[in-house]
Amino acid sequence: MSLDVTTKITVLKRDGRSVRFDASKIYRAIEAALNSRGIEDHEFAAQATDAVVANLPHENLDIPTIQRAVEDHLMGSKYPEVARAYIEYRHDRDVARDQAMDVQHSVGKLLSRDKSVVNENANKDATVFNTQRDLTAGSVAKAYALKHMLPKHVANAHIKGDIHFHDLDYNPFQPMTNCCLIDIPGMLRDGFQIGNARVESPKSINTASAQIAQIIANVASSQYGGTSVDRIDEVLAPYAQLNYNKHMVDAEKWVAPELREDYAMAKTRKDIYDAMQSLEYEINTLYTSNGQTPFVTLGFGLGEGVFEREIQKAILEVRIGGIGKDKHTAIFPKLVFGLRRGVNLEPSDPNYDIKQLALECSAKRMYPDVLSYDRLVEIEGDYKTPMGCRSFLPKWVDPESGEAVNAGRNNLGVVTLNIPRIAIEARGSIDAFWEIFDERMEIMREALLFRTARCEDATPANAPILYKFGAFGKRATEEETDVKKFFRNHRATVSVGYIGLYEAATLFYGPEWESTPEAKEFTFEILRALNRYTDQWKRDYPYWFSVYATPSESLTDRFNRLDREKYGVIENVTDKEYYTNSFHYDVRKKISPFEKIDFEAPYAELTKGGFIHYCEYPKLTHNTKALEAVWDYAYDRVAYLGTNTPIDKCYECGFEGEFSATAEGFECPDCHNTDPATCDVVKRTCGYLGNPQKRPMVHGRHVEISSRVKHMDGPTREI
Repeated sequence: MSLDVTTKITVLKRDGRSVRFDASKIYRAIEAALNSRGIEDHEFAAQATDAVVANLPHENLDIPTIQRAVEDHLMGSKYPEVARAYIEYRHDRDVARDQAMDVQHSVGKLLSRDKSVVNENANKDATVFNTQRDLTAGSVAKAYALKHMLPKHVANAHIKGDIHFHDLDYNPFQPMTNCCLIDIPGMLRDGFQIGNARVESPKSINTASAQIAQIIANVASSQYGGTSVDRIDEVLAPYAQLNYNKHMVDAEKWVAPELREDYAMAKTRKDIYDAMQSLEYEINTLYTSNGQTPFVTLGFGLGEGVFEREIQKAILEVRIGGIGKDKHTAIFPKLVFGLRRGVNLEPSDPNYDIKQLALECSAKRMYPDVLSYDRLVEIEGDYKTPMGCRSFLPKWVDPESGEAVNAGRNNLGVVTLNIPRIAIEARGSIDAFWEIFDERMEIMREALLFRTARCEDATPANAPILYKFGAFGKRATEEETDVKKFFRNHRATVSVGYIGLYEAATLFYGPEWESTPEAKEFTFEILRALNRYTDQWKRDYPYWFSVYATPSESLTDRFNRLDREKYGVIENVTDKEYYTNSFHYDVRKKISPFEKIDFEAPYAELTKGGFIHYCEYPKLTHNTKALEAVWDYAYDRVAYLGTNTPIDKCYECGFEGEFSATAEGFECPDCHNTDPATCDVVKRTCGYLGNPQKRPMVHGRHVEISSRVKHMDGPTREI
């Protein structure tokens, strides 16, 4: 029987499922065993596979039967040492599967300070008690969820690396949600409660900003993803107006009539700056219950009123000024500045001066990233800030009010598909690629539906700030005991993540495929196929399924490592020790920002659930016009653009630029200083900024720095 012959034989999997028999899996296992012993003999692998298949029963076929047949054949072949390699691999994989589901082993890794656990997050300081407590709980939650909660085939697919079930340390052990766009306007307007404190509507911008900080801390402790405040300049402007009104009352008593407006405006301008500075400091000094600074995103830039303008300027001036005695770059909040033709894009626009301030801020502090209003509306249906670092809400009209709503909506979680693995397993056959793809998407569907069902196990009492006091927009009544109204009718999103379009195309078309129309069309077809599935699931279920350009975190390493262990070193695929995130251009190849934008621009239309584009620059502090040229070029082409430029600083010698990556960490290239106390090393970490000098990520490897990954124990790598 040829391994290319499709049969009607089914195989009983360990998780109880019956699946179509696929002889190519036997071939791949034998080839991997050969490779592990340094043997390259494709003919033997094919002949051995045919021999094994020919002797398999066509009924009652299960995994142990297949494994014994392979072992027996290899033991009697000319490569008996390969049989041992095959047995060792199966044993190691069984052990790894059992360990992933073993609570004692999981906690043991934490107690032994395994770096893959304690350094999994660049903005979590694993030396402090509350973070250690969270990591302990997360270790237990992961193991328990894999063994006792997730469907067995979903857990197995995650452990093997076919898919990645994100945030297993939180969900499904707890029915927690992912990221959200907090309904700050409604909470400030209608009041809210945190603990025993009933908070009324603020009477000044200073109080409003303080309330926002408290809301952010409480929301971030009740979910596991990013929290965003949309159009904060427009949200806070009415409260700045209250300050102005109060100062005008004072001015009428004490100031000459012709100076009253100037007096009131000067006082209000100071209030606004102080409020934005306090918000910056409060966010950066917050610790949530899960042991980290909240992942916060502030969107602003489109307001045209006098107070909106002052708030925009204050946000940017505070960030440019830095925090602390040494004026370090603030890690949070992430700033996202809206560009809009007629508002601030061109010199004739009324807010063009604020765009210049945003350019200065981005060159000096890497934020703000920018949203292109018109392009974002084309893609998403309306304009809004991303939830967290890159997750976007589609335009959604509330069936009750008939109005479009963004504030208060949220995401229920992400499961990411390992696309390079599918291409590896297809062995050059496009037909096989799509067969495997379809099988994996069924697992993705079941994994995502499990996420949504688990989120609906929550009650309003589990997270009062979300469900009872307005963060999710609607408010549950005292009589309501479920949370379905917050998610259903497609109000909430759930995300199909993907990674490695570059590697998948490389396996079929070679490493220079970017200039080959047929190859690029293949990558588009992968995304179109993902969208066909999500469109069907939206029709079948009451949630908004969306395709999401995953913030890969350590996943670029994990998927690649698992595939390298299973399939060996494949040039330009597994040999790089990372997979290219989402649709990003292969960053080993040097192209201009304009070429990169042109290449990546069409992909966002097919990944509406979340995306971001990055461009890499040299130091820009004295050439913001160059950055402006890219922003302007991108405006009609991409909706969301991040700036990546070296902003590291040494406080010993005064060097400003890019630190060198070494085995010990990051080092000043001038004086070789590596002391975190006297260095400010800031890199992109999955869409946010992070300080890898203080809290490295994933055993010193693979911190996603915009489109780059710095190996702290080796050379610069890129995703």
